[in-house]
Amino acid sequence: MVLSNEIQSVPKTLAEFLLWEPNDGYKYEWNDGELIKFEGMNKKQVYIYDVLAKLFSRKGLFESGSLVAEYDTMLSGIQMRRPDIAYLTNEQIQLTKKNQDVIPEFVIEIISETDQFYKIEEKITEYFKAGVKVIWNIVPEHKLVYIYTSRKTVTICSDNDICSAAPVLPDFTIAVNNIFTEE
Repeated sequence: MVLSNEIQSVPKTLAEFLLWEPNDGYKYEWNDGELIKFEGMNKKQVYIYDVLAKLFSRKGLFESGSLVAEYDTMLSGIQMRRPDIAYLTNEQIQLTKKNQDVIPEFVIEIISETDQFYKIEEKITEYFKAGVKVIWNIVPEHKLVYIYTSRKTVTICSDNDICSAAPVLPDFTIAVNNIFTEE
């Protein structure tokens, strides 16, 4: 009996995970031996990414860096996460060119209806522990944005509230409503 490649090739270590090329159409994160399976961005998430990327460009912020979708982020020696969107400075991008791991200071997660609260909380803790300074958790189903500037400091934005990526990107601001309907 022949097992499928997926079953035969499931990584057992972080080193194996980093070399692993799954062929099942899913994306994966690694958290201290746990393989976390998820789908890539759906259409709603791609739309939100597009709105934010256009805003980033209009404000001229590309001079300082880039917004990157699903960037492989090594949070520690045992954790690799893929935030939906990460801001990398030009200096960080140059380090990635040299195959060095960098921690984005600003990340955005677009929360889907299947995300579990305790897993979201774990990820927030991991991000701050690794050096992330600002996290936006965008909840499309409720048109809310949770902006974390520390593990204990969160601002919940809705309607015309202004979301800011300060102190990392003080000029990156947008009203919640404009995230879901282009300006």
